[in-house]
Amino acid sequence: MLARILLLVTTLSIPGALRAEQTEAEKAGFASRLTIYLAKGAPDACGPGCDRWIAIEGQVDNDAASRVRRFLAGVKDTQRPIYLHSPGGNVEQSYVIGRLLRSRKAVARVGQTIVTACAAGTQVDAACLKTKNADGEIEAELTTYHAMCNSACGYLFLGATSREVAPDAALAVHNSRLVFAIHGHPPAALLAEFRQRRTAAADRDRTAYIAAMGISRALDDLIHTVKFENLHVLTRTELDRFGIDTRSLAETMWRLEKGTTPYVSKFAMLKNENGPSFRTMEWRLYCDNKNRVPLMFAAEIDEAAVGKRTIMMSADAAPTEEAGGLSVRAGKYEMWSGSLDFGKFRAIMASRSLHVREITRKPDETADTTKFDIDATGLPSAWRQLETACPPTTAAPKSPWPSVPLPGRGT
Repeated sequence: MLARILLLVTTLSIPGALRAEQTEAEKAGFASRLTIYLAKGAPDACGPGCDRWIAIEGQVDNDAASRVRRFLAGVKDTQRPIYLHSPGGNVEQSYVIGRLLRSRKAVARVGQTIVTACAAGTQVDAACLKTKNADGEIEAELTTYHAMCNSACGYLFLGATSREVAPDAALAVHNSRLVFAIHGHPPAALLAEFRQRRTAAADRDRTAYIAAMGISRALDDLIHTVKFENLHVLTRTELDRFGIDTRSLAETMWRLEKGTTPYVSKFAMLKNENGPSFRTMEWRLYCDNKNRVPLMFAAEIDEAAVGKRTIMMSADAAPTEEAGGLSVRAGKYEMWSGSLDFGKFRAIMASRSLHVREITRKPDETADTTKFDIDATGLPSAWRQLETACPPTTAAPKSPWPSVPLPGRGT
């Protein structure tokens, strides 16, 4: 039997490659080769006290691992976060890169790096790629909005020891497929036998890799059920259950939303105390109206919670000054809207964190309190963008709630 398989390999000249990639249309906007470079942004661009990171983006090609190894060997700061934005590619190369990241105890996040020097609207033309492949740090911005680490990129991501997927980013998986370059006319039965053996070996390699990265076997079981032609975006509950991103609170960056009534917003997903699921929350700040800044809050209701809920918020710079009040239920959401005087608003802008308290008063007059902090870094920059987008005169915004949860990021 071994002789038959060796004969088949010789006859077909098969450089077999296991691939987990998307269609050409889905790869639009990505370079055909994996690109890795150093990026530098504004203060706190990649989190509190962080303004430098490593960008890894594009398709995982057949020589990607050797380039990543050489690059990382020259970066002594092993805790500089790595931001990934890739549609997938060569699975075996992703395994190698993932193990490199594991050896560095790397911090990995899903995010897109926007290089300032590149032409507007593109990050993958020849001039931009030349800039990214040059030596030294490149001025850039970061966004997690619509960033992705799909298919083979997911295996690379699993190699990091610290992993973060923002609620507006995607980590998507599917089964892989074998790609062969076949020469000659081998018997169909012999080709089918070889493909079956190679596929079984690939499945074993994937199972072993996922286990070695400390990830639940349930992820491997899920991948096996998703056809190559499809993609399954992992939900927040799955990210937690599989051991990929186990934070009880995951949040987006502050982001400008343009439109007739522009605003800056942040999404967060908080794990329910009564179970494994998460609920989505959103904060919105609108253009100032009559020397006050409208603030709106909405959250999915924890179905296990009973009673009326009050939301209260304060900032580092003024911990005793709170904004908030009794929320109003509408369908599966609870909402609160009000406005901040300039004192409270300036306190939030000068703070690292916004402290949130949710008080649920039960029918028996007892109360449950949930406390958590959301990151306020990045809000001043988003607010400056909002100010340039605000109309000359602003009417009080009409409440758009209930807000619709982000696609594909459910519980």
